[in-house]
Amino acid sequence: MRGGPFMTVLKNIAKDRILQITVFVTVVSLFFARPRLEDINTHTLFSVAAMLTLIQIYAYLHVLDVLAYKLTSIADNTRKLNILFTLLSVIAGMFLGNDITALTLIPLYLNITKKYKLPQILPVTLIGMGANIGAAFTPWGNPHNIFLVSRYNVSALQFFSWSVPYLLISLVILGIVFFFIPKEKIPVQKTESIEINWRLTLITTSVFIFFFFGVFRIVPIIIPMIASIILALMINPRIMLKIDYALLLTFTGFFIFISDIQQVPASVNVIHMMVYSETSTYLTSIISSQVMSNVPSTILVGKFTTYAQALFLGSNIGGFGSAIGSMANMLVIKTFNQHATVSKSKFFNQWSIMQFIGLIILTIVGYLLLIFRI
Repeated sequence: MRGGPFMTVLKNIAKDRILQITVFVTVVSLFFARPRLEDINTHTLFSVAAMLTLIQIYAYLHVLDVLAYKLTSIADNTRKLNILFTLLSVIAGMFLGNDITALTLIPLYLNITKKYKLPQILPVTLIGMGANIGAAFTPWGNPHNIFLVSRYNVSALQFFSWSVPYLLISLVILGIVFFFIPKEKIPVQKTESIEINWRLTLITTSVFIFFFFGVFRIVPIIIPMIASIILALMINPRIMLKIDYALLLTFTGFFIFISDIQQVPASVNVIHMMVYSETSTYLTSIISSQVMSNVPSTILVGKFTTYAQALFLGSNIGGFGSAIGSMANMLVIKTFNQHATVSKSKFFNQWSIMQFIGLIILTIVGYLLLIFRI
């Protein structure tokens, strides 16, 4: 079974729905034009490759698991437990991305709920929302943020001037939600004994800081990308099998697709009509994310607009709402269905209601941030 792990990687790539759609539209676009090499954004591809590698290294080192167990050991009621898990998802989303955060924290939380028969739907929904909110804060939290930084040559100062107000307002909204969660006493959780290799964690963090400089073009991004791959291979070569190669192929496919349609005047005119102003760019990004996910939506809209902040807000807020708004949403649903005891349909219906309420509220918030230039 030497080819087993590689076959698993290939199967995961082949069954990725967003990649399947990307391949289809890319193949169709090739009938109308031929892609230009200069339209392939290698800085974005190298940045995403480095980010995905570093995230998997941290997952392998179980850093997030230890933090989760440490924090839950101090929770003595349901409100505190919800607050700790949600805030940890926000923080983890900033550094590990919303996908890994959802995949790690949701099973941990559901294991606790099974022991003490605690609510499952609202807390898991908040963990997923928290991961999306946190991921928007950093360039590497969401892959499309890396594309934005690369596409518009955004500085670190500029990027965080957009993300900090969005984060703070989102946290205030979460705080209001926490207020309505009842305080029901629960037994204090025992801390699980998980050993962390602090030497490897510090080395990984050093490479991560180097990666930060690469994202903002202070150093060539290919250097931290190679460093992260070498580090993964030195720690455990199997880490490279966990990387989301489908996401890298999706980025590549959309760069080819957009390179093609940029050479078709009719399609260019239609898209320009949808992103002719800051507000239209913002709303187009949100709406298109609901039907094609926020990563491909950002790449598509980003090639035809100069309104970077509007696209930043629209793409990150567009991750709320529908199940395909972001990949993390689909992972939340999948992980819940695998580990929860509540009805799948009941969860999906209530999750969808809360997601679209969040989408409406944050759409208004984002619009106000654009108007008042906060």
